[in-house]
Amino acid sequence: MSHHTDPNRLLVGTRKGLFELRDDQGDRWRVARHSHHAIPVTLTLADPRDGALYAALDHGHFGTKLQRSDDGGATWRELPAPSFPADVYDKKGGKRATVGGVWALAAGGDGQTGRLWAGTLSGGLFRSDDGGSSWALNDALWSRPERAEWFGGGADTPAIHSVLVDPRDADHVTVGVSCGGVWQSRDSGQTWTLTADGMFAAYMPPDRRGDPRIQDPHCVVACPARPDVLWCQHHNGIFRSVDGGISWQDVEPPAPAGFGFPVAAHPSDPDTAWFVPAISDEQRMPADGQLVVARTRDGGETFEFLRDGLPQSHAYDLVYRHALALGEDGKTLLFGSTTGNLYASRDGGDSWKVASHNLPPIYSVRLG
Repeated sequence: MSHHTDPNRLLVGTRKGLFELRDDQGDRWRVARHSHHAIPVTLTLADPRDGALYAALDHGHFGTKLQRSDDGGATWRELPAPSFPADVYDKKGGKRATVGGVWALAAGGDGQTGRLWAGTLSGGLFRSDDGGSSWALNDALWSRPERAEWFGGGADTPAIHSVLVDPRDADHVTVGVSCGGVWQSRDSGQTWTLTADGMFAAYMPPDRRGDPRIQDPHCVVACPARPDVLWCQHHNGIFRSVDGGISWQDVEPPAPAGFGFPVAAHPSDPDTAWFVPAISDEQRMPADGQLVVARTRDGGETFEFLRDGLPQSHAYDLVYRHALALGEDGKTLLFGSTTGNLYASRDGGDSWKVASHNLPPIYSVRLG
């Protein structure tokens, strides 16, 4: 049975636990539950197939942990976290490979009971076929010779942060790697193809600028109704593909919408997407202290800066790649920032209201 996203229930992963917020009275979000107190919760997944909730935790010195709830978040049980086999080493440093955090969680297709995908900080992709009770490293991607060119963006090691399962064909999986480009498999991960042609890296020397192996996609999403249309918030711009990611076209948004992390694709309109821009890698804050959301409704030809209800002076909010959520209605939008601010819109971003000013730094926002 497929479970639809609840537009009035929000899962917010923060520096100090997981917060469940509810809006039962119309634009009056309230904290309904707080779990995993004082532990960083970097990512959540509400499995649309069975309603199970998953939470990725960062215990620092004690490593990455994974939790599952089968009763809507009332209680949790620990699962084995993805981990590398003892004999797997990082090819660059010659050190034993370790998982530095779970940066992506995705459910398999409707007919793939129990299948989950996890992307990690360290560049490892893992798969579970038993609801997270066990995990296996995808050796086919890990063993690609191109991985020797991967490197960390903001982190010391590469990170797989985006995992897209094609709703038409669950064996078709797309992953985004920072910094390692975009990869696709048509056979559930047995073989992989690098598909980042058209992207460019302004931070590289001219002769490496277009090298697909070292591109830094910050976030990759697809239009659910038109999965061949993909959007990418890249380190130095925005890219769009209309052929399933085989090739990418540079979208030139007006400043300051070039740098940022999150992107949300409209559920049915392939020409509509939202971004939350920052000035640059060096200045990770809104331009001129004005927090805005950038929206295009014509495939990136033009952009609107949506600011009604958002602070327009002395705003220092940075929004991480998993901290922008879009409802199935294409109108409910929420995002949280590194300053603990949470904003909500019910009209596609035309206007915003404060959902909270008092949360810890926010890592992820998901409607569930």
